[in-house]
Amino acid sequence: MEIVAFVEVREGGARKSSLETVSEARKRADQAGWKVAAVVVGSPSEEAVTKVASYKPDKILVADDPMFANYSSQSYSVALAEAVRQEQAHTVFVSATTMGKEVAARTAAKFQTSVLADVVGIERQRNDWKVKRPVYSGKAYAEVQSKEGAPVFITLRPNVFSASAPDANAKPEVVKLNVPIQAQDIKEHVTGTHKAESETVELSEAEIVVSGGRGLKGPENFHLVRDLAKALGAAMGASRAVVDAGWVEHQFQVGQTGKVVSPVLYIACGISGAIQHLAGMSSSKYIVAINKDPEAPIFKLADYGIVGDVFQILPLLTEEVKKLKSE
Repeated sequence: MEIVAFVEVREGGARKSSLETVSEARKRADQAGWKVAAVVVGSPSEEAVTKVASYKPDKILVADDPMFANYSSQSYSVALAEAVRQEQAHTVFVSATTMGKEVAARTAAKFQTSVLADVVGIERQRNDWKVKRPVYSGKAYAEVQSKEGAPVFITLRPNVFSASAPDANAKPEVVKLNVPIQAQDIKEHVTGTHKAESETVELSEAEIVVSGGRGLKGPENFHLVRDLAKALGAAMGASRAVVDAGWVEHQFQVGQTGKVVSPVLYIACGISGAIQHLAGMSSSKYIVAINKDPEAPIFKLADYGIVGDVFQILPLLTEEVKKLKSE
């Protein structure tokens, strides 16, 4: 019995959320006496493979042919499916990133099964998996049971499942994965990649997120959010209203139509708390809301609330963080 964990590669490195996935697979496998195979597809550096190895899979399958240099859901799903068949895996763990959700869905279709998606809780019951996932924009949770037969595909929400401490002495077997697909078989081709410039860390993987809303009144004031995020070493986020107004790019949008985040700390600045925004951050461990309206819906969800003017509070908070870090 095997668990296969898909590892996403970005600029040669293994993504943090994928390392969480490998770690969770190791934890579940140890409980049941199973083995774990990590599948690395793309152009991983030697350092990335070593990093994956430190989370103690029994085997690492690497698909690093030149045709995998640029992401393609078609070729990546073929590679993952080949690994599942080769390892006779009964369970496949994938991080619920944009790439992960696409690869998981396309691979599951090859086995004529579906995906238990965006999972925030998981337990093994006899021969089945029982998972918990948010529904109705995070207002409730559904418990879903897998069925026996085809491999079970599960996507895990980033930052929800904690990674174990890496072990530099772990030496799993590293094997090249030969994928039954040729470059000419891939129907989609990347003609260019344009990376948006960002001063902050990756939003979906950040442990601290500072987001701004319409309470900042204009793009010229958004530096207050950016400054606090920089001081905290956090990612910067934004509400949909701010993105729609053109204050910041869509890559910073948190919410139902943006990115779903689960940081340890989420600071909402001048955000009222529309249900679409709450759907993207309600699973954060601690939520701090700063808003001048004491009746703002965000306060119902927040662990800590500050009723006040963001233009006065944010500069003071940023300075205090800088003082603490300089001590």
